Amino acid sequence: MADFPSKVTTETSVPNSQNSHGGNSIRGLPGSISSRVDFSFIRSIPAMLMIAEIVFGLLHWALIAGTSIVGGAYGWVLFVAITLWILTTILFFVILFGVTQTLPAVPWPLTVMVYFSAATVLYLTAFITNAAYVAPFHGLYIYGHLAAAAFFGAVVTFVYAASAFFSYLDWKGDGGNAATNTVPT
Repeated sequence: MADFPSKVTTETSVPNSQNSHGGNSIRGLPGSISSRVDFSFIRSIPAMLMIAEIVFGLLHWALIAGTSIVGGAYGWVLFVAITLWILTTILFFVILFGVTQTLPAVPWPLTVMVYFSAATVLYLTAFITNAAYVAPFHGLYIYGHLAAAAFFGAVVTFVYAASAFFSYLDWKGDGGNAATNTVPT
């Protein structure tokens, strides 16, 4: 009986079988989440631009929604701001968690470039609409909200344009590196 523990193994042929079948152990959860997160993406310029789009976009639509003006032109501005904020947040997490590698049939560089280009155009129209309707006769409180919203609309438009540019470089494939474009003589 003394050699019993050394001769018996309790391992199964499927590692972490309890976790994969919905057991109550969360022992492998932090490792499985961190193995799916693309940490190199977080440190990249496109990720920083997307974070800026999410933060400034939230400020933009919160400032518009915080006023008492409803409908009309501001309905379009609010629709664009909220819709693109939600879609950008979803796209950020799709890229962060590597869903782009699990769906290779989707041309991700082209998809991202088209999304950011369309978002730039839509946000430009929303910014112009927002800026055109900022009038001091609404009262100082609402005027401040609308002016700040117009400012953040311009910032978000610029950030979406920068994202469209970098996604174009990614789609084009050269990454904008001058060293890869040189012709040897």
